[in-house]
Amino acid sequence: MNKLMGPAATSVGKYQLGRTIGEGTFAKVKLAVDTTTGRHVAIKIIDKAMVMGSNLKYQVQREIRTMKLLHHPNTARIIEVIGSKTKIYIVMEYISGGQLSDKLSYAKMLSEAEARKLFQQLIDAVDHCHRKGVYHRDLKPENLLLDCKGNLKVTDFGLSALRKPGEMLTTACGSPCYVAPELIANKGYDGAAADTWSCGVILFELLAGDLPFDDRSLMVLYKKISRAQYACPTWFTRCQRKLISRILDPNPKTRITIPEIIEDAWFQVDYVPSCGFEYDEKIDIDDVSAAFDTEHSEEMRTHKASNFINAFKLIAMSDDLDLSGLFEGQDDKRQRTKIGSKHTVNETITKIESAAMGVSLSVERTNNYKMKIHAKQKMTRCCRSSYDLSAEVIVVSPENCVVEISKSAGELTVYKEFCKSLSSLLMEEPNISPQIQESETVDTDADSILMNECPKEEKDEENKDQGYFSS
Repeated sequence: MNKLMGPAATSVGKYQLGRTIGEGTFAKVKLAVDTTTGRHVAIKIIDKAMVMGSNLKYQVQREIRTMKLLHHPNTARIIEVIGSKTKIYIVMEYISGGQLSDKLSYAKMLSEAEARKLFQQLIDAVDHCHRKGVYHRDLKPENLLLDCKGNLKVTDFGLSALRKPGEMLTTACGSPCYVAPELIANKGYDGAAADTWSCGVILFELLAGDLPFDDRSLMVLYKKISRAQYACPTWFTRCQRKLISRILDPNPKTRITIPEIIEDAWFQVDYVPSCGFEYDEKIDIDDVSAAFDTEHSEEMRTHKASNFINAFKLIAMSDDLDLSGLFEGQDDKRQRTKIGSKHTVNETITKIESAAMGVSLSVERTNNYKMKIHAKQKMTRCCRSSYDLSAEVIVVSPENCVVEISKSAGELTVYKEFCKSLSSLLMEEPNISPQIQESETVDTDADSILMNECPKEEKDEENKDQGYFSS
């Protein structure tokens, strides 16, 4: 391990840093070792000042949040995010096989069996992304990594968008040779159809060793893409030609969909599905905002008023919250309750603690305005998961909040008793209550970016060794 890391190695938390394996405009990626397990990881080190100065904060946050949403064998996994005053450290799994583009550069054309296997894994990963409402928008061999066994992993979600199925995107982005015709038209487009087109270009490249659309002149290239003007090599089989023609359909409305690709006869040969997996617990994304908040808390305090407005917008966008019943709304199916509070955030948190105490529960503050609620007595880790609540306080105005309570495990009776007690306490007239130490203000703009299309971004320099870069 010492030989690998070298004498000049430094550490971040439990990770010992080694050589640089990638470098971009605002970040570099280093190979590192988790000293507690001995396993290799890749750590993206981002210069916070440069990101903030270039207004790329939300793009970086979006990439981290997106990767935390995805749990699939064929997507790159994010382990944790660590923030300091000057740097953001994104710890990811280390994928040792390099970029698919490197393999294509020396292997050129792949065998039909190998090309099909990689394409199957790509489609499985993209299907998982779309089911989670994630649209990559920059699929290309440079953003596809291979592990030590040759399995494909989708990475670099810096240009991704989060949307509900059917909602249109507007920001044109991606790499010229892989971009769909509808993006060139500069109109609203379906993210799923655009990703499907890119998958078709990649399949063609895997089988042919060359791109279907390529030209030195960008205008000529875009004309070819808009007209789907390409020629298949003579060795392409009829099944391959048929599938590619259905994917590279310039009309997104008639283009084949991902589920239809999976049912295709050529695709189904030796197909072993790679399924994503779900987590019952709520995904913890506090460290995404916290990584940026260490140095800019004063700026956020100055803009408290705008944060309240954005929080209100965030609530209004929630499908399962009817604002006409702001003071109490419950979704029994999801075992999630939202209760309005006429108190300040600190008073509200105090009342959450009082309500929990009344039903023999204890409150554990996790980060900012989020809490975990457990059984009061000490329990083992295994036993503790048998009853689990979480609560989050969302600020609407200085004197109004909404408390969202979720139950992931445990008896419904205790959950209902807690909600009833808290609702009663929150309906009391506000009075002066003991102050508890106030955490740094949450930047709710960072949350609302999940619901809204980002401003028109420009892709940073494409120095993305190992495919670990979005900036």
